[in-house]
Amino acid sequence: MRDTIKKPLLFVAALLPAMIIGGLFTGIYSFDTYTSEMQNQMIAQVGSYELLLLVGTMQSVIYASVCGFIGYILSVKIGLIGEIRLEKEKLIKALPITVICGILFSLDYWIFGGLLPEVAEIYESKITMSNFVASVLYGGIVEEVLMRLFLMSLIVFIVWKLFFRNKQKEEIPCGVFIAANILTALLFAAGHLPATIGIFGQLTPTVLFRCFLLNGGFGIVFGRMYRKYGIQYAMLGHMGCHIVSKVIWMIFV
Repeated sequence: MRDTIKKPLLFVAALLPAMIIGGLFTGIYSFDTYTSEMQNQMIAQVGSYELLLLVGTMQSVIYASVCGFIGYILSVKIGLIGEIRLEKEKLIKALPITVICGILFSLDYWIFGGLLPEVAEIYESKITMSNFVASVLYGGIVEEVLMRLFLMSLIVFIVWKLFFRNKQKEEIPCGVFIAANILTALLFAAGHLPATIGIFGQLTPTVLFRCFLLNGGFGIVFGRMYRKYGIQYAMLGHMGCHIVSKVIWMIFV
């Protein structure tokens, strides 16, 4: 029982610095995207800019920590997590996937930037430090903990207990993991719709397609990496995708 609790706690503790930094820079980046009027309203509600960032960071860290703790336990129960370490063989397999994802993600500027002026404007305004750090740490760590480790594992666990309870965790049908991965990716993409509406003002077919392609499509890849190699590789893949794409934009845009 003690070991069951100890390992998830150590896992969350190891990720805590990245969660804090990622949450902080996400707050900074998000705040900078609002109009001056909205910024003043947000500060007035809380009291100060610093307190606003502190509250936002604490919220991010708390729900990521709770989901990380529960997700780790669920992942053990469905047989998707082992020792959290990096292995050379798996890294060699995961690295090309990461680079390809980064290159494909970078095409957003050249493909959708030509169709949607708002997209081109985002990249041409240049990448800030807050945007870079938030994407790499919040996207790569917090989002993977929430969506893959917690949500995907939870869906697999529920389906297993509802429909395949007579099977051991090693016997959970492959289709359950695939369906959970796809559903998680779709939910993740759907979660970006409010922000997407905020950027574009409306949901046209092109805007909707872009939202689900970039968030859902790559989410499926990271979910596959989680299942195939481990959550640490899904995190590295997600972080690496952002790093590669942003380096390409900084050089060529």
